[in-house]
Formats: sequence, C-alpha cells, structure tokens
Amino acid sequence: MLAIFQKQVAHAPQELNSPRSGGASSNNKPRSPDEILRDFHAAHPTDAFSTSFGGGAALACVGPTASGTYQRMFCGLDDIYCVFLGRLDNLSGLNRQYGLCGRSTNEALLVIEAYRTLRDRGPYPADQVVKDLAGAFAFVVFDNRSGAVFAALGGNDGGDSVPLYWGVAADGSAVISDDRDVVKRGCGKSYAPFPAGCMFHSEGGLKSFEHPMNRLKAMPRVDSEGAMCGATFKVDTFTKINSMPRVGSATNWAAAWDDAI
Repeated sequence: MLAIFQKQVAHAPQELNSPRSGGASSNNKPRSPDEILRDFHAAHPTDAFSTSFGGGAALACVGPTASGTYQRMFCGLDDIYCVFLGRLDNLSGLNRQYGLCGRSTNEALLVIEAYRTLRDRGPYPADQVVKDLAGAFAFVVFDNRSGAVFAALGGNDGGDSVPLYWGVAADGSAVISDDRDVVKRGCGKSYAPFPAGCMFHSEGGLKSFEHPMNRLKAMPRVDSEGAMCGATFKVDTFTKINSMPRVGSATNWAAAWDDAI
C-alpha cells in the first residue's frame, strides 16, 4: 500500500523530519509525491493501481493476486476510501456489531463503516474502536468529503505483525506505506517505522490506542551509517494524559480527540 497526503491535508509529526535531509546526497534526498508514486508503480509494474484526489491526496495498492503474506484490499464507499493490509480475526463479530450482517463485506469495508460511525455518531472513543479490531492489520482511510486522514497499525499479535513505515517527502507531504524501500527512497533520512498499536488522525495527530492514557515520546534514530533519521515513537509509561471523553451524537469525534491531547 501507499498513501501520500500533501501538507494541506495532513501534517506528519515534526520529529519525522531528519536534520540531515537538507544536506543529504542526491541518492538520499527526499523526492516529490509524483516521483514516489512512480517509484511504487515501478516496484510493482504488473499489479499496482492508484487514484489521486484533487485535494492533494493519493492512494495506491498492489492487487489481491500479488505475492505476499497478507491480503491487500482497496475499497471506497460514500466518498470514503480505505487501503487495508492484513486480516481481522473477529470480522464476523464486528459485522454484527456494526449491523452489517447479510451484506457482502470485507476488512476494508468494515474499517470504513467503523470510521463513518466515529465521524457521524461518535458513541465511543476512537482508541476503543480501533482496539476492538483483533488481528494483524494496517490501514489508511481518506475521507474525500471532509479531507480527513485516519491510519492505524495493529500491535504485535502473538508475534504476528504487519510492516508499516511513514516519512516526509520533499514538499512536506506525509507518506505511508508497507514498502520500506519506497518510503526510504522517497523520504531520504526523514522516515521511520510507523509505531505499532498507534493511530494517526490528520486533526488529532498520533496517539496510542493500546495505551490511550499515556503520551507518546519521540526517540532519536540513527541508521547504519551513523546519520540521524526520522524519530520513532514509544509509549511514555511515566506521562499520563486525560482520558478521551465519550461524546454524543452532536459532537465531532475528531474534536474530542483534540480535547484529549
């Protein structure tokens, strides 16, 4: 999968910007979003597809027939789009929970329904909704109507995990992909693994859904050449934050996310 969002859509955490990006060699300089998208298609010449949006967003995915450990999906519903990688072990139970029984659905469509429930009705904190997803998964949701971005990476499920990386392109765009080489080439030194057990929203930023009461702290990261790279994020077990409040049907869930930070 690959997702690219220009700065007017989503701001990547400042800590992802490497101090070495500006002076990096030509081989390590960040690339433009168009170059990164072309690089993704070049890496998967026969089965990659992508779509771009006028607001400054692009999503790409490799077809379901591609080789790999995890299934890959791309779905759109009511102008909400989801790229999903992995599996949900409790998909049947979640379908019942969201009233999707009797419909033809999959993990990507379930995530869209969960996001839409959060956006429109907000009965639960966002961290609880994502925490209810059991399995090894990563997803990126783009709401083309509101311009919102919502991404998450599941925790280490019994040693089984999905790889996910993110970084900052040459123009400041946020780049998210499971293809490490694409992110590394596209973002230069300004890239890092996406933190497991965490979720990112374009308005609320990065939070842990496994430990929502704790803040995240950026940890400096040095590559094999000794150069500073984009930081990784760890749960700060010593720093607590206020619990995200439950919100009513008239309250925007993203605003509640902001209030909890």
